[in-house]
Amino acid sequence: MKQHVAMVAIVALFTMPALAAQTGGFVDPNAPKTQTQTQKGGFKGPQNVVTVKEAKEMKDDSWITVRGNIVKRLSDDDYLFQDTTGTLSVEIDEADWKGQSVSPGDKVELQGELDKAFNDAQLEVKQVRKIQG
Repeated sequence: MKQHVAMVAIVALFTMPALAAQTGGFVDPNAPKTQTQTQKGGFKGPQNVVTVKEAKEMKDDSWITVRGNIVKRLSDDDYLFQDTTGTLSVEIDEADWKGQSVSPGDKVELQGELDKAFNDAQLEVKQVRKIQG
């Protein structure tokens, strides 16, 4: 019995810091926190970089890349993305942040699948990457 309790205590001791660590996501500029960024490897190849205006003209299920800023959180996984041509609703699942923290002042590159319905478009983001400038 004592061995069982000791084993549970040891497991809890080592797992609690991992559970308490920030997993990234959108950062409200009114509540600044220490930000860290970790980038993992992946394919670096030709990208279909388009503007928001161009994205809204494309076909449903197109795989696209947009560059600009996430300016506002709309709901749990929904955000408002903006570039120089307009705004676009984007859906970013928690796992797709990959530990990165992003604020409205950070320029990002979003890759994902365009979901169009009637006169509305939303980008289902599969990769978020902070970029310079």
